[in-house]
Amino acid sequence: MFEPQTAGGKVLWHFTMSLDGFVAGPGHSMDWMTGTTFRPGLIDEYASTTGAVLGGRDGWDAYPDPGGIYGGVWKGPLFVLTHHPEDATPTDGATFLDCGPAEAVRIGLEAAGGKNLEVFSPDIGRQLLELGLIDEIDLHIAPVLLGDGIRLYVNPGGPPIRLRGVGTEDPLASVDVRFRPA
Repeated sequence: MFEPQTAGGKVLWHFTMSLDGFVAGPGHSMDWMTGTTFRPGLIDEYASTTGAVLGGRDGWDAYPDPGGIYGGVWKGPLFVLTHHPEDATPTDGATFLDCGPAEAVRIGLEAAGGKNLEVFSPDIGRQLLELGLIDEIDLHIAPVLLGDGIRLYVNPGGPPIRLRGVGTEDPLASVDVRFRPA
């Protein structure tokens, strides 16, 4: 069952992901998303419920364009968490933070003004999940197998993280998807 996104001041870990769990290809490539279609109105939904974005330095270095979020539809504060803000190229619309992930969330939520803080980083998302600071994980599964790249979640030797489905009759049920090779 579909449940639309709401602007409730949540920390939302949000990605389009390949069926095999990658959110970017090698070198943060995103060309694999070309041709993927989304539900009508989805981009506008996220653009209207997002108050601020928190990303990581690797993703920023691959795509240094704060005006490109949601195809340029979204405008707002973008925070890039990095251990080396001194070597980042200053860019209008981007603020480079050198702090812990919990402090980055505090700053981002304050800037979001009651709307959602979207996390666009697998590594930061993992850290926030461990700290109990992720309110929801929102994934759009693209019908593609990448086989290599940057995984949504990597935690070798760590315990499984149990999740509950949102907007489902049984929040512990598996999600069924079915595809055929194109």
